[in-house]
Amino acid sequence: MIAFISACAPNTQRPSADPAQKTFVSLNPCLDAILVEVAEAEQVLAISHYSHQPGGSRMAPELAAQFAFTGGTAEEIIALQPDIVLASIFLPPATKSALERAGLEIETFDIPRSVDVSVQQVRRMGQLVGNPEAAQALNTRIAAPRLEPPYKRPDPSVLLWQAGQITAGQKTLISRLIKDASFTSHSEALGLGQGDYVSLEQVVSDPPDLLLVAGQSAGQQHPALAMLEGTRVHAFDPSLFYCGGPSIADARAELRALRQSFEGRRE
Repeated sequence: MIAFISACAPNTQRPSADPAQKTFVSLNPCLDAILVEVAEAEQVLAISHYSHQPGGSRMAPELAAQFAFTGGTAEEIIALQPDIVLASIFLPPATKSALERAGLEIETFDIPRSVDVSVQQVRRMGQLVGNPEAAQALNTRIAAPRLEPPYKRPDPSVLLWQAGQITAGQKTLISRLIKDASFTSHSEALGLGQGDYVSLEQVVSDPPDLLLVAGQSAGQQHPALAMLEGTRVHAFDPSLFYCGGPSIADARAELRALRQSFEGRRE
């Protein structure tokens, strides 16, 4: 009990006036990836445990291994005594309350639904850590203008088939990136919205030009997919669309390569 009380004691450290001297604990894998790019390593006391799990983050395993992690409990976070805790807006109320009672500053971030919003979040992170130059460098990568040449073929249709065989909504970041890469939304043409279920039978009976498979369900692994004529089936890493930040550049590059591959196809 003594150890528990000590861990939950209010933060009595005097906060530094210099952002570059402040320390951070991140509780979200999307924020982890931004934090380690814009902050100095000594500022990062811990990242989320998700970034240490295979497939839990876009962060390279060797990079994640350089940082400690927490399971997200208030006791662990308070014991580290960070100046600022970075979390999503979905931080559990009980955890948030415990951190606030301990005197910790909490900065929350929403899910970015556009490149512009992600750019704003990266800029905000750069201000928090006192390194706006690093934030600007990251933003230059993720907000790069479209450089695709004029395509000769009509824009191919694409269906992003997420885990659980559901679709992404048209207002999500990944849907915007897909359209920016000169694809048309097959799910939108079918009248499907955010989280709508798409059966294997639907895919087979009305397939898109490009099927991005981002799940491991039985339907998404069915051999019938390999028999679809005129449809390219491509495994798409879910870490490319769960977050903004650095993953935007990776997603854009992969989508651009896929779009260009259709130009080489015979009619």
